[in-house]
Amino acid sequence: MAPGVKAIIVDNASTDGTLEQVRAWSQGRGNVRLVANPTNRGFAAAANQAVREADDARFLLLLNPDVCLLTGLDVLVSASRQYGIAAGKLVDQQSHTQAGFTVRRLPTPASLILETLGINWLWPVNPVNRMYRELDRDLNQAGAAEQPAGAFLMFRRDVWENLGGFDEQFFPVWFEDVDFCRRAVNAGYAIRYEPEAVASHKGGHSVGKIPAGRRTAYWCASLLKYAGKHFRPWAFKGICAAVVLGSVPRMAAAVISERSLSPLNGYLRTMRFAGICLLLPGHIVREYVKKGTGIS
Repeated sequence: MAPGVKAIIVDNASTDGTLEQVRAWSQGRGNVRLVANPTNRGFAAAANQAVREADDARFLLLLNPDVCLLTGLDVLVSASRQYGIAAGKLVDQQSHTQAGFTVRRLPTPASLILETLGINWLWPVNPVNRMYRELDRDLNQAGAAEQPAGAFLMFRRDVWENLGGFDEQFFPVWFEDVDFCRRAVNAGYAIRYEPEAVASHKGGHSVGKIPAGRRTAYWCASLLKYAGKHFRPWAFKGICAAVVLGSVPRMAAAVISERSLSPLNGYLRTMRFAGICLLLPGHIVREYVKKGTGIS
C-alpha cells in the first residue's frame, strides 16, 4: 500500500470467512483499520463509518469489496481537489469497459419507469435508456459526469460533510450513491470522470447472495425512496404504478426459473408497498416511503 494511504475496511457481519481473511491480512499493517459490525448496517451506513474512521483524511476513495485497483489514483486526487467528486473507469474480468454502469446520467421518472417495467432489459437501445446509461459515450475520454458508480468513487471530506454523508435510509443497498451524486450536483459541486484511473469490478459480490425475491424487494424499496425524495408527486405515483405492474412478470419468471414459490413473498411485499404508496395522499406518503414499512 502506498505511503500516506490508510485503508478502512468495514465488514457488515459477513458469514463467508471474509472477516477472518481480512484480520490475517491486516495483522501488523499499521495503515489498515478493520471495523467489524455485528449486524449488517447496509452500504450507506458502512460508507459513513469508513469516512468517520478515516480521521482527518482530505480525500476518500470508496471501493466495493469486488473492486481491484489496476492503476494509481493521482488523477482522481487532482480531479477531486478541483471539482469535489471524481470517478475512474470500471472494467470486467476480461478488461472490457463496463459501459452503462461506470457512468450514468441521473435517473429521470421515465428512465425508472422503463427500468421497473423491464423495457430497458427487453429493448436496451431505446432512446431513454441510451441517454440514461450514456451508451453513446466514449468512456476513454475524460469529462463531466452526473452519476458515476459508487463502487469506485473519490470525494473530498468537505463535500461529504456538507452533504451530511450518505443517506442511510437506503438499506441495505441501492440508490445511496445516486442520491449522494444528485445532492452533490444540487449543492453546486461538479463530478469528474477520469478514465486514466482504472479498476476491475466483478459485480454482484454481495447482492448475489440475497434471494431473488428479497433482492427485488430491496431494490424497489430503495428506488421508491429515491423517487419519493427527489421527484414530484405525479412522477412518483407513476413510478409506483410501474413497480406494481413490473413486479408481476418478474415474479412469474422467478417462480419458473427457481421452480419454487419462495420468491412470491418478496414480490408480493414489493407490490403491496408500491400499491400503498400509490394510494396514500402526498403529505403522508413521503414519511411512509422513508421508513420502508413492510418491505425492508
